Amino acid sequence: MSENRVVVIGGGYAGALAANRLRLRAGVDITLVNPRAEFVERVRLHQFVAGTSQATVEFGSLLGEGVRLVVDSAAAIESSARRVLLESGGTLDYDYLIYAVGSTAGVPSSVPGAAEFAYGIGEFELARRLSARLAELPADAPVTVVGGGLTGIETAAELGEQGRAVTLVCGRSLAPSFGLPGRRAVAKWLSRLGVAVVEGESVGEVRADAVVLSGGEVRASAVTIWAAGFGVPGLAAASGLRTDEAGRLLTDETLTSVDDVRVVAAGDAAAPSGRPLRMSCYAAGPLGALAADTVLSRMAGTEPPVINLAFSGACVSLGRGVAVRQLARRDDSAVSAYVGGRVGAAIKEFTCRFAVSRIGGEAKRPGSARWLKGGPRLGRSGVVTVDGGGA
Repeated sequence: MSENRVVVIGGGYAGALAANRLRLRAGVDITLVNPRAEFVERVRLHQFVAGTSQATVEFGSLLGEGVRLVVDSAAAIESSARRVLLESGGTLDYDYLIYAVGSTAGVPSSVPGAAEFAYGIGEFELARRLSARLAELPADAPVTVVGGGLTGIETAAELGEQGRAVTLVCGRSLAPSFGLPGRRAVAKWLSRLGVAVVEGESVGEVRADAVVLSGGEVRASAVTIWAAGFGVPGLAAASGLRTDEAGRLLTDETLTSVDDVRVVAAGDAAAPSGRPLRMSCYAAGPLGALAADTVLSRMAGTEPPVINLAFSGACVSLGRGVAVRQLARRDDSAVSAYVGGRVGAAIKEFTCRFAVSRIGGEAKRPGSARWLKGGPRLGRSGVVTVDGGGA
């Protein structure tokens, strides 16, 4: 009997590309489950909040012929029966499942008042709610952004460029994944935009009109935006599949679940060998391609490929005309070099466009996606190996 039914849960950068790449093999029945009828460009949500860009793309322009889109959410995975239960009450049977649920960016319940008063930004519905709230505020109302990572920096810069009174609370430090010269460049541009940066302190409490810093200082805040870290949906753990402490599905180096050879993970929700790659749009596409290749290899009875992905750095936008492109070694460790200013902004915009165009390119020509290889990964023996030098 033919076993060609593949269900992909999640239509983000990893899931959408995986669905298109599965078309490399004729006769595969592909179903993509996603809670929205549109693809969300998460890397543009800070622009959407500020009103400088849209952040959705019609799936009709991204998915290849034969990929069936089901607008719904997965409520549970019954791996023993090879079945996905949908929140609508429906079910989907599968022969192989690609788990590409991505990551979440809600507000933590552990910080007093945060769940009640803070606004998330990392998901489309949260960003839309935040955008509506900002539209209600006068231009000089104080805004606090919590989180010194790339999302927090981009959000603070975007709003600061519009003349908002923005404070960025960084916790340990600003842009901790960047090298010192890159961090200094980010700090300089934030200062030019009028963004007040608070390092070495976190937010210990959120109030309706203020934040309380870990040192006890109370600062006025008409709206508090939470951009500190990402989480993972609990679908895998709730379905009885083993996960890491963060909830990412535990897999081997072919992205195959350690519990079920029929379940393959991709993107932010995968923890290969218990050592996940950095949550990023950059990694999501190649991991989606690899997940599809693993499924196709199993259908063909051949050995699936192992992860082979190198990093080259990360880019943070600082308003519409400036960005800092931090260069990195292939293992994702930052070097001292960076590209800034308008050239950095051009690189950032190209990166955002490329992430979406690669999905569409895979729809037109399955198997066309390419990426930088030669980075360090855990091999089947559990030994870390490195192939190649700096990027």
